[in-house]
Amino acid sequence: MNHTRAFAGIPEVFSGAEKSKVVLIPVPFDGTSTWQKGADKGPEAFLQASENMELYDIETDSEVYHEGIHLLPPLELSRDPEKMVLQVHDVVKTHIKKRKIVTLIGGEHSISIGAIRAFNECFDNISILQLDAHADLRKTYNGSAFNHACAMYEANEKGHLIQVGIRSMDKSEKGIMNEEQVFFAHEMAEDDYWMDNAIDLLKENVYITLDLDVFDPSIMPATGTPEPGGLLWYETLEFLRNVFSEKNVVGFDIVELCPDEHHKASDFLAAKLYYKMLSYKFEEPEEIEEELETAREKPNALGLDPEDFDNYER
Repeated sequence: MNHTRAFAGIPEVFSGAEKSKVVLIPVPFDGTSTWQKGADKGPEAFLQASENMELYDIETDSEVYHEGIHLLPPLELSRDPEKMVLQVHDVVKTHIKKRKIVTLIGGEHSISIGAIRAFNECFDNISILQLDAHADLRKTYNGSAFNHACAMYEANEKGHLIQVGIRSMDKSEKGIMNEEQVFFAHEMAEDDYWMDNAIDLLKENVYITLDLDVFDPSIMPATGTPEPGGLLWYETLEFLRNVFSEKNVVGFDIVELCPDEHHKASDFLAAKLYYKMLSYKFEEPEEIEEELETAREKPNALGLDPEDFDNYER
């Protein structure tokens, strides 16, 4: 990738390192994946898709790129997963100390280990919010503690982890998992209040790690390990918007895009999702309140009954 490029082709005035509020770190690593290879090509596919994306967000009535998004060159990584984790940790921590909102695009899920470690070191009162099809709680896998199947083990043992969308795991992970902080996909399908309940468990500061296989393969087939029964687009956006509104999201990553050169929709979904998450991060609270006030006067505008507002409010 050409390191002089910008996310979504935004003008240089909005992509410079000094003034940008957001840093985007491409992490092209695929060293431990165990089925479909290609996650190392995810960042490039993501960036190419972003260059074909409209930059006005209808939902938030905003152009969030005006806040500044600085794209770093793709990290040059060791093939050793343990060394890779240390490299990611150091780069992320450096930019946190520069008071940037640090975001990453992977790459397989093992890249998140170093990022989460850096955020846990730099922020007090922080939760890790994992959206994923897989628990990723194994202590070791294939002889490594830094395998993508182990991506959340450290976060679970040393931090405060909330898991959403889980629908695939090994029996051994059940003894490690804090089931009171896990939202299984089959239970979410029958629980109208899972979003509120998940947000209630989060601390004030939140780091989001989003594995794209949390989505149903019908809308996101291009992942290394797709699982049926996943989340759909608008329910995921609703949940994320509520998280950004109610909590201080300090950073996030999007991982496990395994691009298919013949089908670009998944690449575009990943790029659009990233931009939506930034749009929610910088959305003004009063704008959300105005939307709610409109809905109170015209409840059907949001498809809600008037009595539902206590549940809807963020």
